Amino acid sequence: MTDVKTAINPLFLREEELRQGVELLFFAYRDFTAEPDAILAEYGFGRAHHRVIYFVGRNPAMTVSDLLDILRITKQSLSRVLGQLVREGFVVQRPGSRDRRQRLLELTIKGVELERRLTERQRVLFAKAYRDAGAEAVEGFRKVMLGLIAPEDRSRFPVKR
Repeated sequence: MTDVKTAINPLFLREEELRQGVELLFFAYRDFTAEPDAILAEYGFGRAHHRVIYFVGRNPAMTVSDLLDILRITKQSLSRVLGQLVREGFVVQRPGSRDRRQRLLELTIKGVELERRLTERQRVLFAKAYRDAGAEAVEGFRKVMLGLIAPEDRSRFPVKR
């Protein structure tokens, strides 16, 4: 059996290797979002709706300001998407207990069900890929992904022990 480490190109910073990384990310994202996109289309929603549902689901009672920080979209864009999700009963907004000007966001039962449906296949894809790659590769992937995101967002992902 061939040692896997000898098969890996040590010149991983060459142009071709870097371009392949970009292409892998494009293909992975396409396949990662395909099924959720089809589900979202049933509701007349897009990927912005998915991101709002996902992050509100992961962070119950998050503020609109915190959501804007994560998504890095304009207030106007968020207002359109969030307004639709609220009107259609997927998200509720309530004032903050300390600061009544704050708007805290939470998924409704309907929103929780949609978030689960959207994320279920993605979790399966990650579980299979992680299982096939092994723990060392998963940690390497995590390092690469952290290296791709903005430095100020890296603290959202504490070091795993």
